[in-house]
Amino acid sequence: MKKPWSVEIGSASCFKHNRRVCGDAFLFKRIKEENRIVAVLSDGLGSGVKANVLATLTATMALKYMAGRMDIEKAAKTIMKTLPVCKVRKISYATFTIVDISSSGAVSIIEYDNPSFIYFKNDEQIISPKSTITISAGRRKPVTLSLTQFNASEGDRIIFHSDGLCQSGMGTSAMPLGWGSEGVQTYIQKLLLERPDMSARELATVLVKQAQEHDAWRSGDDTTCGVIYFRIPRKLIIFTGPPVNIEDDPEMARQCAGFDGKKVICGGTTAKIIARELNRPINVDMRSFHPEIPPFSIMEGINLVTEGIITMTRTAQYLEDPYCASESGNAAFKLYNQFLDSDEILFVVGTRLNDANRIIGNHNVELRHAIVRRIAGVLEEKYLKKVTVRFM
Repeated sequence: MKKPWSVEIGSASCFKHNRRVCGDAFLFKRIKEENRIVAVLSDGLGSGVKANVLATLTATMALKYMAGRMDIEKAAKTIMKTLPVCKVRKISYATFTIVDISSSGAVSIIEYDNPSFIYFKNDEQIISPKSTITISAGRRKPVTLSLTQFNASEGDRIIFHSDGLCQSGMGTSAMPLGWGSEGVQTYIQKLLLERPDMSARELATVLVKQAQEHDAWRSGDDTTCGVIYFRIPRKLIIFTGPPVNIEDDPEMARQCAGFDGKKVICGGTTAKIIARELNRPINVDMRSFHPEIPPFSIMEGINLVTEGIITMTRTAQYLEDPYCASESGNAAFKLYNQFLDSDEILFVVGTRLNDANRIIGNHNVELRHAIVRRIAGVLEEKYLKKVTVRFM
């Protein structure tokens, strides 16, 4: 039986002040054969490049071992033996939190020296019992891992973070001991009461920004927050390109009008077809002017109307490297956010050659297919979205 919910994963990070890289690492992966999801947050000791390398190494190993269903104790021992030990503090150079979600919604969380994860059912915090695993790895002292297991359901959120979050504000007059775990938990509950449908990405971003504000935007430590949200799938349909047969124009418009979810049109010809068939005007929003990206337009009942190839290409770049998505307000950035805020995405791709582009032969159709495949691939692999492509 298909689950009524989907899994959304969001994260946000900030560097320690005056550092160029983050000493934390957050990785996740869907194991398609089992429909499992594994997410890992690791915090490297200290900050900067060295911390980043060790955190990335730890997260990569943990992700690989858990995806391959290696025994928890064996995986932890292997990671511990690989990591060096700080000569002064006699502790490992990286900590980790691993979240393993099965196809049925069974959740296992393994923690080593990170702040404890936070579990909310809707806006109510749940405290789940933990068991411990003590392991000996090489010459170092035995270490203790905590293991928590439960079954998730719709509306649940799992929040896990590095200690930069709960230690933010430390030493200030307002928070001499830092924000603290209880402060973080109280703030999350306040946010969820105000915004019950807040996405995982939004929640992670708000928490990290709040931590930065505590430190007057000069963070005292690397800070990373990951959020997993079990929610009713948010659906999105994208129309791009006119149907190969002009007789199918009305059918494309009917699919648009009847879709239960958000709707986006990419392409001027496609927008004109749907506007004509639905008898709706299109108005260009010149406030969205950008020197490289055409402005978006407004149409009743449509969440976003953009130009085609140029806008989708820039959106693909944003998806592949989110650090490029710093220019808010343009059409590509709005399309990028539509993708990230959706769980199930349907592309309806027309295969007719646009009259305006006949001079370049069939390259326009080939470009459209290529950019849709590129976007679909990164949405599935990097963001765990369910993507379907349908041709007309």
